[in-house]
Amino acid sequence: MNRPVDERCPQGKIERFIEPCLLLLLSEKEAHGYELMENLDQFSIDPRCQDPGQVYRYLRRMEKEGLVESSWEAGESGPARRSYRLTPDGMALLEAWMKTLQNRIRIIEKMLSRYHEKSVKES
Repeated sequence: MNRPVDERCPQGKIERFIEPCLLLLLSEKEAHGYELMENLDQFSIDPRCQDPGQVYRYLRRMEKEGLVESSWEAGESGPARRSYRLTPDGMALLEAWMKTLQNRIRIIEKMLSRYHEKSVKES
């Protein structure tokens, strides 16, 4: 039995999209992991729906790949927190992501245009 259409369509859930969002946020300013998670909502990524571990796994992987660097900062009223900043390699990857996303936007716009033209002809 086939699944309903709305279960087969991912409805915008793009796990890899977190990476360019994190890179962009870090290109704007150094930040702690929790702050980055909160700011993901600027990209319609609801922090309540995000697994905090997923964000930290991305940050650790990105650090291993040399895309971000981190350091510990003493907390004013609590434990030390890790602060992340973008490296030149991270900025280069962000630029590559932006070119890729711009290309995808063009493809999506063409698809939507064709779909709407077809819908108008059938009406």
